[in-house]
Amino acid sequence: MREKRLQDIEDYIHSVGTASLDELCEHFNVSKNTIRRDISNILDKGTIQKVYGGVTSMSSHLIPFENRDITNSSAKTAIAKCAARFVEGNELIYIDSGTTTRSMVEYLPRVPKLTILTNSLDIINAAANLEHITLLTIGNSYKRDTKSFVGNDSLHILDKYNINKAFMAATGVSIESGLTNSDILEYEIKKKIVDKAQQVYLLADASKFGRSTLLTYAPFDKVDTLITSEPLSKEYQEYCDEHGIAVIAAEQESGTRGM
Repeated sequence: MREKRLQDIEDYIHSVGTASLDELCEHFNVSKNTIRRDISNILDKGTIQKVYGGVTSMSSHLIPFENRDITNSSAKTAIAKCAARFVEGNELIYIDSGTTTRSMVEYLPRVPKLTILTNSLDIINAAANLEHITLLTIGNSYKRDTKSFVGNDSLHILDKYNINKAFMAATGVSIESGLTNSDILEYEIKKKIVDKAQQVYLLADASKFGRSTLLTYAPFDKVDTLITSEPLSKEYQEYCDEHGIAVIAAEQESGTRGM
């Protein structure tokens, strides 16, 4: 049983890239002492390494971006399609990098004077030949494992943009830790975007809830609209109601608004 758990922990770290000790304890329902012992054993294999507060996968062992969470691909497509309905003309929108946001461009309505700001290579490629869309990019260093551009040098550029709507992705979503990801460079961009955007849309399938990774780029209550793949648990729905977060289950294409 322990050998299987060690393999499961290693596989999980490779799938998310970086994980905190608290996240691993919660995900595998073990104590911190147990997870420390397990991590020590896995470290001996040389496939992961320690970082502040957690561990990270060695890049050569990361699961390819296009293969992550492939079992949830239909839900993610439904979420992206639903999110695209909220895009209007004369807007500057930000589309985040991620497996949930990547297909949004395919479903965007043909509206006048639409500007897309992004650091996602998939979004750039999808929008590059669409003449009715103005495309702005940020980031000066390419990350192959997430197919995104990062870099703190370009963060100051965001100060000049008035972002109407930000369509964000997250590695984990929880009431306690908020919207989380595992990469410090992507974290800086995500945090800045959420601070600048007039409206924040979170695109997250059901598997992301109750999870937290190394870095919180925004508290949960910064979200204006949550688009997910199925109805929330009672705890999360009550939180959204209390904080005025609109909740839309994409497959049902219905929503509620907290009062």
